[in-house]
Amino acid sequence: MKTVFMGTPDFAVGTLEELIQSRHEVAAVVTQPDKPKGRGKAMQFPPVKEIAVRENIPVYQPRRVRDPEFIEILKEIAPDVIVVVAFGQIIPQEIIDLPKYGCINVHGSILPKYRGAAPIQWAVIDGEKESGVTTMQMDAGLDTGNMLLKTIIPLEKEETGGSLFEKLSQAGAKLLIETLEKLEEGSIVPEKQGESPTPYAKMLTKEMGNLDWNKDAVLLEQLIRGLNPWPSAYTHLNGKTLKIWSAEVEERETKEKPGTVVEVNKKELKVQTGKGILSLKEVQIEGKKRMEIDAFLRGNTVKEGIVLGLTE
Repeated sequence: MKTVFMGTPDFAVGTLEELIQSRHEVAAVVTQPDKPKGRGKAMQFPPVKEIAVRENIPVYQPRRVRDPEFIEILKEIAPDVIVVVAFGQIIPQEIIDLPKYGCINVHGSILPKYRGAAPIQWAVIDGEKESGVTTMQMDAGLDTGNMLLKTIIPLEKEETGGSLFEKLSQAGAKLLIETLEKLEEGSIVPEKQGESPTPYAKMLTKEMGNLDWNKDAVLLEQLIRGLNPWPSAYTHLNGKTLKIWSAEVEERETKEKPGTVVEVNKKELKVQTGKGILSLKEVQIEGKKRMEIDAFLRGNTVKEGIVLGLTE
């Protein structure tokens, strides 16, 4: 098939690379405009553009894909199918209707669960036992089109947003090629989506990482994993930001209020939550590198009874 690939971040890279290596032609790559990054504010390519430039594939970066000038470009390319993976703009109906096989989206969840911008991280935050990837025939709604194929990935006990991201990126790449093959064969029977059993998987923000110690230890531990590596979970210790990269739950209680450090020894730092104890395993104090809790405690004094979360 003659394809146009629309995608932007790292999650889309694996699928683009798999598509390039397949028998299908990638006639063009469409991605978001370059953005300034770092202290010098140098313009940086989106990850997908880096691959396209390396492979000498034409790249288009329209600020709005619905602009008539860009739609005319797509009409001239005349693709058989448009593949969309984490592109970052809403695709108008005029583009959806343009190719013979429409627009195929690779979505990082088992639809209709977790429609939205951050389905991978929310699956971890919510304590799901499994996630997966769905290929979908796009329509004008937000992740509401007919489902084509699915693949299911079980979540490990210590699964993070980052580790699941990698697994689903690889799974999605393979599922996309299988979907294209079966579309050409005419062997796929599209399946309509029902109502989503979960809330819209809204975009992550840095503020979400500020731990509320009144919540249950189980929920806090899931949040820590889901927000690893970005935007990361954090609290405050002696007025400094303390990022928490991993922790374990202990199902016991003390009489201390949530956020209180209830036990410190050479290898452990344990905090009372709204229900249960959270034992911190890997942390990062402001201005320092990530480290295991024993290394952190060798260089930082933390006393039992101190309350985390206070900014002053």
